[in-house]
Amino acid sequence: MAVLVALGAFLMTLAGGWSAHRVTDRRHLVLGLAGGLMLGVVGLELLPESLEAAGTEVYGVPAALLLFVGGFLLAHLVERLLAHRQAAHGAAENHGRTPEVGLTAAAAMVGHSAMDGVAIGAAFQVGGGMGAAVAVAVIAHDFADGFNTYTLTHAYGNARRRALAMLVADAVAPVAGAASTLFFTIPEPLLGGYLGLFGGALLYLAAAEILPEAHHAHPARSTLVCTVAGVLFIWLVVGAAH
Repeated sequence: MAVLVALGAFLMTLAGGWSAHRVTDRRHLVLGLAGGLMLGVVGLELLPESLEAAGTEVYGVPAALLLFVGGFLLAHLVERLLAHRQAAHGAAENHGRTPEVGLTAAAAMVGHSAMDGVAIGAAFQVGGGMGAAVAVAVIAHDFADGFNTYTLTHAYGNARRRALAMLVADAVAPVAGAASTLFFTIPEPLLGGYLGLFGGALLYLAAAEILPEAHHAHPARSTLVCTVAGVLFIWLVVGAAH
């Protein structure tokens, strides 16, 4: 049952990526929307879930928050290292954007989608009602995942072929994750820690890369509206799931 439900996430992810793929002359609006979706997912879904799942404290601070900060710093470190390597090789054709950063970010999205599938499978092991609730939340936000996976890959100078390949990988990931729960389960604290780490990395990409790029060439009000709309959409999704 969990694998069949995960097929809905597969289709929704492809729909999100297709929407991003079709937009060409409104790139700033796409990036603004993507930034809002990413911010909403981090603040309204990933961080609360990670705090609930990984409730232990380390020297007075919740472990999930420490991993959240660690994810932010890790994303910053990876980007700086990749940018330094590209500068050392004299590569400037992508206007300072390193394709490796986009691929790394998309790979993180694929990993997150796989964990989404694991969450669906684990919830169904608890009961049908719990599984259905988790599935609704996952499928609803997988549109944003597909949208962001394609946008992140393509925005950093990667060819559309690579962006589409990462999109397909992101769509398949939740199905594979759900299928894996037939053989093992992940302890809740470990899952919560992963969500915190991923949330920090995603916040860095949204705040330090995607949103500044969206407003750099087109500082329009419509871009800001798209960002706010992305956050509100995630809020509605989270509220409906609960």
